Amino acid sequence: MALFLSTFVNKVDRKGRVSVPAPFRLALTGQNFNGIIAFPSFKLPALEASGIDRMEEVSDRIDQLAEFSEDRDALSSILADAEQLAFDGEGRIVLPEPLCKHAGISETAAFVGRGRTFQIWEPQRFQTHQQEMRDRARRQGTTLPPGRFNRPLPEPPR
Repeated sequence: MALFLSTFVNKVDRKGRVSVPAPFRLALTGQNFNGIIAFPSFKLPALEASGIDRMEEVSDRIDQLAEFSEDRDALSSILADAEQLAFDGEGRIVLPEPLCKHAGISETAAFVGRGRTFQIWEPQRFQTHQQEMRDRARRQGTTLPPGRFNRPLPEPPR
């Protein structure tokens, strides 16, 4: 399973080419498509991105919704807007103009790890968003649910 961590900012050239960070490319090794899948975020001025395996999972989950339902129609727009962006020999992709316009990307792009997926942002917009999310988490006291390494120990037998 691909795991995307950290944030990388790379230049976008005049032709819209940008290098996908080497750790992200490495995480995608062995998938059926040598590149990434990207689509406009529903909620943010950014691009949602992943490998083809994650998009196949999204498609399978959409297929579980009732045929011709409004939810299925709405979520199918993810697939309609998604672009398969193949790596060139240097690990670059070409960002199509509609995707760049949605995210406000022109000269640089921030690749932001989000675990099983990543986002592509205009770097200044991302910095602002990241600070807002940190402030919100602090105000709300947001925490993670217990995981396997921090669950309470069972009571000893009596």
